[in-house]
Amino acid sequence: MKLKTYLFALTLSLTIFSCSNNVEYSEAFKKETAGSYLYNQDDLIEVYYENDKLFLNWRGGKIEPVAIAENEFFVADMYKKFWFVQHPETKERYLSVLPEDDNGKITYDYLKAPKDYKTPSLHLREGNYEKALAGYLEIKKQDSTSIFIREWDFNSMGYKHIRKHEYKKALGVLKLNAALHPNSANVYDSLAEAYLLNGDSLEAYQNYEKTLEIYSANKRAKAYVDAYKSKVQ
Repeated sequence: MKLKTYLFALTLSLTIFSCSNNVEYSEAFKKETAGSYLYNQDDLIEVYYENDKLFLNWRGGKIEPVAIAENEFFVADMYKKFWFVQHPETKERYLSVLPEDDNGKITYDYLKAPKDYKTPSLHLREGNYEKALAGYLEIKKQDSTSIFIREWDFNSMGYKHIRKHEYKKALGVLKLNAALHPNSANVYDSLAEAYLLNGDSLEAYQNYEKTLEIYSANKRAKAYVDAYKSKVQ
């Protein structure tokens, strides 16, 4: 362990053990700081207060930080100290990580999201596929290789719904995947299968055709397209 990190850890431990958790928060401070902060493009840290105590909800877990002062707390799960800051120009609020050397430098790490803001994955879980797609397209615009828009993750999610016979949910996820990855033969192949299981032979045919446009060697797609054409002629 580097000396700088060791000293930070030692100082932090002494501070935590010596501080009191009976920090009092003003109503104005609670109102300004409570809310959701963007940990990343598809993940939120929720800050809230219960019985005048500060809590976080992060990745499904309720966390009670160690309150050091009204505007300073330590989160053991992240091994970081935080404070709340406001950008002097934009006036937007942030959850800021305190630097290890405690040099007072302000960083704007996690932006406070608008009230009732939902991440794309939350929209997806709630079945709001259009809003989920809009969010994921924005992520793709910023980073086309983002881990949050991986084709195989959505495909796997779609097939989980298929195995449960939740075909409409499967279609919602797989259509979103096709919109995000329009040049992939696999997304149309999966979407065609979901349509077929849902009883829509025309949409299945159209998506198998899209599969063949990209990858003509797909035998299953070719067999279905040929059979469908023979049936309707």
